[in-house]
Amino acid sequence: MTQSTHLTHIPAPDGIAPATGYSHVVTATGRLVAVSGQIALDQYGNLVGPGDAAAQALQVFANLHRCLTAAGATFDDVIKLTFFVTDVAHLPAVRKARDQYVDVENPPASSAVQVAALFRPDLLLEVEALAVLRADA
Repeated sequence: MTQSTHLTHIPAPDGIAPATGYSHVVTATGRLVAVSGQIALDQYGNLVGPGDAAAQALQVFANLHRCLTAAGATFDDVIKLTFFVTDVAHLPAVRKARDQYVDVENPPASSAVQVAALFRPDLLLEVEALAVLRADA
């Protein structure tokens, strides 16, 4: 168990196999920040990286970073990420982009879901985030 100022990471509760790249449980006290699923569109609404999961993942995490910043949060405040991918083969690219932003020693809780499609056929992934800011932030 690792605790920061307002988050506690429990990588593997008793009886649960350890995970790679995420914590099974993260508890927090403070103000909740919910970030809608982000996709690989730039500030003008143009798709970044058509057909390229790595390029799309980098744009998605850059967008998540911008959204968190707008709420006064950082990736250190993220308690949960949910990945929606059109093919689980895209997960290594998503993880590589994620690892540029999250503390890999204390990663957030995470879920990954393969979906039949996203709202546009050229999108390969979408990622949403939940963060908690310290109550005094």
